[in-house]
Amino acid sequence: MTFDRAAILALDAADPLAGFRDRFAIPDGCIYLDGNSLGPRPVAALDRAAHVVGVEWGVDLIKSWNTAGWFELPTRLGDRLAPLIGAGTGEVVVTDATGINLFKAMAAAVAMRPDRDTIILEGSNFPTNNYMAQGLAALSGGRLQVKLLEKDEIAGAIDTRTAAIAVTHVHYKTGHIHDMPGLTARAHEAGALAIWDLCHSAGAMPVDLNGAGADFAVGCTYKYLNGGPGSPAFLFAARRHHGQAIQPLTGWWGHAEPFAFRPTYAPAGDIRQFLTGTQPIVSLSLAELGLDIACAADIGAVRKKSMALTDLFIRLAEQRCPEMFGVASPRAAEDRGSQVSLTHPEGYAIMRALIDRGVIGDFRAPDIVRFGFAPLYLRYLDVWDAVDILAEIMATAAWRRPEYQVREAVT
Repeated sequence: MTFDRAAILALDAADPLAGFRDRFAIPDGCIYLDGNSLGPRPVAALDRAAHVVGVEWGVDLIKSWNTAGWFELPTRLGDRLAPLIGAGTGEVVVTDATGINLFKAMAAAVAMRPDRDTIILEGSNFPTNNYMAQGLAALSGGRLQVKLLEKDEIAGAIDTRTAAIAVTHVHYKTGHIHDMPGLTARAHEAGALAIWDLCHSAGAMPVDLNGAGADFAVGCTYKYLNGGPGSPAFLFAARRHHGQAIQPLTGWWGHAEPFAFRPTYAPAGDIRQFLTGTQPIVSLSLAELGLDIACAADIGAVRKKSMALTDLFIRLAEQRCPEMFGVASPRAAEDRGSQVSLTHPEGYAIMRALIDRGVIGDFRAPDIVRFGFAPLYLRYLDVWDAVDILAEIMATAAWRRPEYQVREAVT
């Protein structure tokens, strides 16, 4: 199919999700293709922050634990998020960071399979998951082993020694999607448990944890859920495991009677057991705004637009920049998440040049030029214009400028 600017504008005019863009603060002159790393600010976030800080904290002070519902925020937001990931009421809490929640879930799973000694992860995926598993193994005194495998190796490696698999649904670099129902079923056939990381899928595509039979899941709220920098993560524990899945960070918020102040720990019998300490109320309050937007959208329409945007980007990039980039993401839209990863030996400098011209993506070592496509605020015209700018950078070799060769702390 041949596209011109008029055809692109027609796609935007017919987009059923177009109205959601107005709910985000997108700076003028910015084509934001990094929502898979940090989503933009909801317009309502400034007023919400002012109210939480100025009134709930500033005026009502400690009373707000009751009067403003601060104490219930982790579970209330968990219930708000649950339908987006195929979970039920009372199966999700919003709390802590993704890595911490993964540690909790892996430790709980391993304790539920005391006769097994292996956790399987995808070695090339986001390394903090592997680091957390290695930390858990170190604490086991050598009993627990971490096996790092790649996508096509995982299913065949699950055996009677496997306590759990901990797999990221959408790969952070390439965007390839794992078969959640299939891998979960394979784990269960072998007597193992299945833990899923939804950081790159929650809010961008349909997820059905209970339909797949998942045991645990974790994910963040600052990417496609637009909760803000460092906003709290979430943790899912299937209801069938409540009361028997015990996480090791046994803080007072996970106690059955936190305000009884008893000297010994007794876990809550529900999802609250996966809480640990006092919660970051301002961050939780702002995360709710991103969840409100995500829950208002039809996730099927979000996924359809995501596939169309990424298809368009690949097609235009290859037309305008022939034989200049490799494509690390799967070619078939149904096999990739809401991102496209191009490869180039000078990927870092190219991304620096793009950012200078208002096209914001990111770089992932060693050679990934990564673009995220968040359907709630991106237009087809943004894709067209971004590729125009990319083509100009490549045609003029603008990326060769000395300042683009210097690595910043965050890439």
